[in-house]
Amino acid sequence: MRNTPTANASSLTTADSSASFGKWALIVGVAALILSAVGFFIAPHTVASSWLLAVTFWTSMAIGMLFLIMLHHLFDAGWSTVLRRPLEHAVSVFPWLAALFFPLIALSLLYDPSLLWKWMDPNYDLSAVGGHGTVGEDVLWAKKSGYLSPSFFTLRYLFYFGAFTLLASRFRAHSFAQDQDGDASHTYSMRKWAAFGIPLSALCATFASIDWIKSLDYHWFSTMFGVWFFAGSMRLALAGIVLISLLLVRQGMFKGILNQSHLYDLGKIMLAFTVFWGYISFSQYFLIWNANIPEETFWYVLRENGNWWYVGLFLIFGHFLFPFLYLLGYRNKVLSGRIAFISAWFILAQLVDFYYNIMPYKKDEAGDPLPFSVSIWDITSMLAVGGICAWAFSNSLGRTKSIPVRDPRILESVHHHE
Repeated sequence: MRNTPTANASSLTTADSSASFGKWALIVGVAALILSAVGFFIAPHTVASSWLLAVTFWTSMAIGMLFLIMLHHLFDAGWSTVLRRPLEHAVSVFPWLAALFFPLIALSLLYDPSLLWKWMDPNYDLSAVGGHGTVGEDVLWAKKSGYLSPSFFTLRYLFYFGAFTLLASRFRAHSFAQDQDGDASHTYSMRKWAAFGIPLSALCATFASIDWIKSLDYHWFSTMFGVWFFAGSMRLALAGIVLISLLLVRQGMFKGILNQSHLYDLGKIMLAFTVFWGYISFSQYFLIWNANIPEETFWYVLRENGNWWYVGLFLIFGHFLFPFLYLLGYRNKVLSGRIAFISAWFILAQLVDFYYNIMPYKKDEAGDPLPFSVSIWDITSMLAVGGICAWAFSNSLGRTKSIPVRDPRILESVHHHE
């Protein structure tokens, strides 16, 4: 690799419209945040679950984008170099996501230990969710109490977001510095960080999904849950980078840079992760259902009640079968309108998947999950977290070139063909 500029930077500055978009995203995010805060005094448990849904959803997308950056460097990929820069802007959201997640921990520790994670309150009456006795008397909680403790939970939360923030900052710092000096050593450094960061991020993402989602029903066992979370994060990230890239084309930042070959490769990876998500989800179901162990099967039994059965059917046909068949078509992967449609569909379907995994923990007096529904607090929470993330992305976007102009592989990426 040579330390020479490989693309003309004269016309690659970001558009002023990004600043305007960021301002409006922040206004929407803060307004929705205030509404959610007001809603907490009206329905604290409902708003808390909505906020958990929103933060984990957007964090999942950011984690997937961090994985895409690391995979790019680890495989020394050339074709995806132009896509790396919007990903680097996207992972700037981790400090903000950490701050947005913190109220859930603070309220659980200071306001109501059973607000979300019932195991935080040893005196919680399990009969309220169809069990018997208290959490403190539960033998399963006693066996897991070393891990399921509020203080250790908080330390892990700090470690997860600290690790994600550190990795994101290193990739961003090296990439932005390379725009200035063109030194190939930055490429080698990012490759080393990727080799270190992938196993670290895999562990953090796995345990974060267990802590934040799986422990809502702490009796449940599943060895596939962390992999399910990873598969969903990658699908969200791929859908997100497609939509972001197409938006940057419309704004002029990616015009003449993003081509059909980039979209085709992204579409192929989307198809691969559709199959992977289907394989993981079916494997989890098959292994648990076939083993027929009550500590595991109850999770699916609860989701056969009410309209959750139809949500499960949607995940089978809408989150796997439909995108699988759709992405088999070549034109559906290379035409911008068609791949934008399936990307938006991915995001919607993955949000439903998060609903399916998070919301049935809320149960009625008989211990059955409340019906699937979308509350106003779900909407305000999604807008609040999403708006602040969009502002953070836009704020970062306005500070650098729209592509890594002095990366040694930039011409290979700009002229990428199938």
